[in-house]
Amino acid sequence: MSFRESVLQKIKIDDLAGKVLASIGPPGSEKKVNKAAMRELLEIYGYHYKKERDLDLYLFTDGSGKDTVLVLDNELALYRTTLQDVAMRKSPTVKEMVSIRNAIKILKDTDVVVSRRDETVRAIQKACIEALDFHYEEEDIEALGRDGAAALENGYADGVVEILRLFEEILGYEPLPKPFTIPHCRMTGAPGRKTSRELVYRPVVMYNMMYNKIRLVDHAVGVRDIGQIETLHAIAKGEMDAAVEGPAVFKKLTSLFLRSATTNGGIYRIKST
Repeated sequence: MSFRESVLQKIKIDDLAGKVLASIGPPGSEKKVNKAAMRELLEIYGYHYKKERDLDLYLFTDGSGKDTVLVLDNELALYRTTLQDVAMRKSPTVKEMVSIRNAIKILKDTDVVVSRRDETVRAIQKACIEALDFHYEEEDIEALGRDGAAALENGYADGVVEILRLFEEILGYEPLPKPFTIPHCRMTGAPGRKTSRELVYRPVVMYNMMYNKIRLVDHAVGVRDIGQIETLHAIAKGEMDAAVEGPAVFKKLTSLFLRSATTNGGIYRIKST
């Protein structure tokens, strides 16, 4: 995969994991886990579907003799054992239950269960991400900036949003809280804290999808500062000027990443020459 493809894949992985985690209810609840999203997450890593008895299983084999098996139900239990052992423990026949040894296994699975529920989802998410290559060259980042500017100038909103998502991912930007939101406007920023521990964002990027206008505010905006929030709304609506506007926003984002890349210590690493 190219750098761009790897980052897009990470975004997809995180989105899928988020959907599954949001669908997990408290133990014993009747809330149904998002199986479609979990299936897609498992398939990304290389798990293969297997129907065994009445169980929906996903199997990953690494050649060690023991499989990693996930039972696709509300518990999302991840087993480190054989497929046949999981089938016997989760859906035993009468003949199998007669055996005392098997009965103990059925009643107690802590010897083979690696994780359950949210821990399983996060483990699969982590494994999927670790399989990706996030090394890049400066040209990879500069190409993102050029493509974002071109999409903006051509009025291609989906293209602008895709490039923004890529920059938001590699820069660690987050969606702004609900008080900041405006209809048809994408608003994200780099989170930080004041000495008072108030949450602030700097810079803030605003993309008005209805009017295809993008703006960047380069000063700290606190979540409790009503005046700053109103100012941000005015800028987003085009009623006030921003520090950076139009295609220049993508040049700014490119510069911000390349300038910080040597010190941020994250997963995105420049290729060594």
